[in-house]
Amino acid sequence: MFRATLLSSAALLFVVPVAAYASDSATPATTAEDQARDAAAGKGPDIIVTGHLNAARASIQPSLGATTYTITSAQIQALPGGDNLSMNQVLLQLPGVVQDGGGQFHVRDDHNNLQYRINGTILPEGIAVFGQAISPRLVERFDLRTGALPAQYGLRTAGIIDITTKTGFQNGGEVSMYGGTNDTIQPSFNYGGSTGNTNYFVTGSYKHSNIGIEAVDAGRTPLHDKTDQYQGFAYLDHTLNENNRISFMGGYSEQAFQIPNPRGLTPNKGFNVNGVTNFLSDSLNENQRERAGFGVVSLLHDAGPVSLQASLFARYSSLRYTPDTVGELLFNGIAQTALKQDFTLGGQVEGVYRASDAHTLRGGVVISRDRSNSQVSSQVFQLDSTGAQVGQPITILDNGAKTEMSYSVYLQDEWKIAEPLILNFGGRFDHYDGYRSESQFSPRINAVITPSKGLTLHAGYARYFSPAPFSNVATTSVLKYRFTSAQAPGDDGVNTPLATTPFAERQDYFDIGAQQKIGSFTLGLDAYHRRSKNLIDEGQFGAPIILTPFNYARGRIDGIEATISYQQGPLSAYGNFAYAKAKGYNIASGQFNFSPDDLTYISKNYIYLDHDQTYTASAGVSYKMDQGFLRDSRFGASMIYGSGLRKDGDVPNGAKLTPYAVFNLTASHEFKGPGVTIRADIINVADRVYEIRDGSGVGVGAPQFGARRGFLFGISKTI
Repeated sequence: MFRATLLSSAALLFVVPVAAYASDSATPATTAEDQARDAAAGKGPDIIVTGHLNAARASIQPSLGATTYTITSAQIQALPGGDNLSMNQVLLQLPGVVQDGGGQFHVRDDHNNLQYRINGTILPEGIAVFGQAISPRLVERFDLRTGALPAQYGLRTAGIIDITTKTGFQNGGEVSMYGGTNDTIQPSFNYGGSTGNTNYFVTGSYKHSNIGIEAVDAGRTPLHDKTDQYQGFAYLDHTLNENNRISFMGGYSEQAFQIPNPRGLTPNKGFNVNGVTNFLSDSLNENQRERAGFGVVSLLHDAGPVSLQASLFARYSSLRYTPDTVGELLFNGIAQTALKQDFTLGGQVEGVYRASDAHTLRGGVVISRDRSNSQVSSQVFQLDSTGAQVGQPITILDNGAKTEMSYSVYLQDEWKIAEPLILNFGGRFDHYDGYRSESQFSPRINAVITPSKGLTLHAGYARYFSPAPFSNVATTSVLKYRFTSAQAPGDDGVNTPLATTPFAERQDYFDIGAQQKIGSFTLGLDAYHRRSKNLIDEGQFGAPIILTPFNYARGRIDGIEATISYQQGPLSAYGNFAYAKAKGYNIASGQFNFSPDDLTYISKNYIYLDHDQTYTASAGVSYKMDQGFLRDSRFGASMIYGSGLRKDGDVPNGAKLTPYAVFNLTASHEFKGPGVTIRADIINVADRVYEIRDGSGVGVGAPQFGARRGFLFGISKTI
């Protein structure tokens, strides 16, 4: 089903057959014979020019030395759920990607630290917890790059999700309807085409379901967990001439979530709100709405030995949390109405210069401005010296706004020392000025060697610099909540609590791996060793479901990934296995969020990170019938396995949850005459009850359980 770039090192999935490295280093030439052959095949000169410019864009940002896993649109469709899945569900099929609650996932045991790129341009991160601004429907292919990354990748380095969008060419599209268990209904459409030198593609979808967020109990039907989600995306490009193209893309999503309720709980803190002291948790009505919009305009130029792409990008995101005021006051002693907004604007210029057969130079500059605004209104109880409630709730306003500027520049050289050895070396400089002002020069070096046919070896080192996610940095004024029911765990009421602003993480990353292709099989092995100063983690420390960054003074993460894939005719299969261990030592920022006992223990001992999972695996198989009465039918299966995230034991994060394995099935059939495809999917075939979170652990919120068995059906028609 999946493929991985051959020279990207430890590939896992199906390998793209690449005869030489020229695909990354030079723009393919188009001869008169090529044009004649393409004309005979019905391909016009505009498609040839577009392919030429696409190759030029790809050559600006190669992945030499990085571990790269590639998934195409066709491979997404072959998964149970197809392109009706969310992006995080697709990513869970890749090695070293760990499932967490609320749509979160972790690459190689990093908490977040992910960067999205669309057609080579950085998509600024926004404020989102449950919502996903990008749908698989817009994806022609995407690469997940990790490991020791080349110098063009910085600031967010755990994983680069590099998306190439659908663009059109042939006028037409598809409308579909998908739905089933839990009142799920998901209509969608896409349409693309070309006219003259202009290509376009649009897609949109709506989703309603009674499961928006993972349930807080093991029940089959979550209580108060509905979601309504809208997503749209548009792409437009115009080829000015054979060397220049301008493009625009934009997307918008709006997603509303009910916060799931636990069943049968009543308050036990002794508070009262205007005489009300009892409240059943089943009746809570908490809601969160997330919006995101982005736009990118780019100019691509390719002429002779030089290719350049210049882009302007912008992104707006917001998160609004609406509490159940009476219920939250009685259960938690605080009810917060929160609105967080973030707007980022920036520019990116990157290019490649093919100096000679042996040397290819690449460089770039990225500048961005990020404005974050937070408005929080909290209702709390005042407490006397014994901790008893004094009077009725009071309101505390805690608003803030801040601007961050970031500047990045890089330069690197791809040096073909001698066949079959290639060395890519360079460095980047990053500076940001926000809640803190910090900088770093980060050297990078990668070596790739192909000592024999089908065998690729790589090794690399990268120095990383990752500021805390700016829009998520807490602006809480801790002392405002002193002597109230929302007093911070680290505030003793006498001394000023430590509230150190998060630092940028500085990391040394070593990666080594191998890939061997034997007939229809591809095998990969990759190992990494990471050491961090001011390791960044994130936790939920308030009633609004917002993740707040903090630092461990030191961190260490190590792991191994093993992969195997097979493709022969209509049969494809893959399997991935990953081992990882992630630990942190001494809380170095946001200390007021932690209890004194936890702070003391962690200041003297390494502890597991809450999102650490020792063993992770995924697998899948797909078979397309090519003869008989089932011709044009496809059958497939997928699975994920997790050994369990961390929970509290005798020490913070000292135990782990129960291991689980979830299996999914899919079947589809295409009626080529009318252009209709039907599909049926079974999610969690065995109806396995499994817990992703149990509500304990450093920075962990409510318990979360995986979805129970579901039956979903879809029909689509080409237009």
